[in-house]
Amino acid sequence: MPSTSSPDEPLDPRLGVVVITWQRREEALAAVGRLLDLPERPRVVVVDNGSTDGTAGALRRAHPAAVASERLEVVPLAHNAGAVGRNVGVARLAELGLRYAAFCDDDTWWEPGSLARAGDVLDAHPDVAVLTARIVVEPSGREDPIVAELRDSPVVGSRPGLPGPALGSFLAGASVVRVDAFGQVGGFSARLWLGGEEEMCAADLAAAGWELCYLPDLTVHHRASALRDSSLRRRHGIRNTVWFTLLRRPWPAALRRLRVLARQVPKDRTTALAVADAVRGLPWVLRERRPLPPHAEARFLALEDAQTRSTARSYVG
Repeated sequence: MPSTSSPDEPLDPRLGVVVITWQRREEALAAVGRLLDLPERPRVVVVDNGSTDGTAGALRRAHPAAVASERLEVVPLAHNAGAVGRNVGVARLAELGLRYAAFCDDDTWWEPGSLARAGDVLDAHPDVAVLTARIVVEPSGREDPIVAELRDSPVVGSRPGLPGPALGSFLAGASVVRVDAFGQVGGFSARLWLGGEEEMCAADLAAAGWELCYLPDLTVHHRASALRDSSLRRRHGIRNTVWFTLLRRPWPAALRRLRVLARQVPKDRTTALAVADAVRGLPWVLRERRPLPPHAEARFLALEDAQTRSTARSYVG
């Protein structure tokens, strides 16, 4: 029978979507509009990372019925918390009793049917904490180069019969996470802020015994926003790679990874600033260093060759 519920009420009680945004009012409006139009009618939590362009008010005015029915909730933060904004959104979904959280950036959108499929797969595989989708770059409609690496992941899963290739890490803007697993490891690190923050979360999930998989049945579209500071994102990405490597990898593996990173990054001012940032963080990094247990470290060992040869993970900007 067709649903008799209001289109402004959530349809799937299992999952919601968390969107983080900052200073991209028009893109946030478009992203939320697409999410509210999905056939799954997910609950949507938008965490506004301290925007001063009126994003929060514009979203509420654009979708009053969804706000009134609590299908759309806008959470304005007083400052830009970076990826930790996603932690805020997931915590809100946990309070509402939802089991799964799909992440969405303000320049990405989920293809209709993907969220329902993700919910079904997570229902069927209770040891899987993260599903990462196929990413289509718009307006070209081509697959993102990272998709080939996800599809051909060399990581060996903890058991046969996983729903897709096992992964060492994931892409936050194109993934669905299990709410309780994400909360168990503390979500994304406030220290890392934004830029490669997924690697630490993925490592901690694997250490706790959770699986991460690529699922080609899921599709996310990405039209990269022009409103971004690519140099700052690269600076944070390099810094965070150094910090993660020192925090979680055993010393021999850490030194190999840092040598590869040194060959890959451009020799320019942005890289120099990133290295300086990383060095300033060494006291807390070494104090909080906690190498991965062997079963989780094996996932990152399997990725070493792919990381060396990767063309999809180039440090540009």
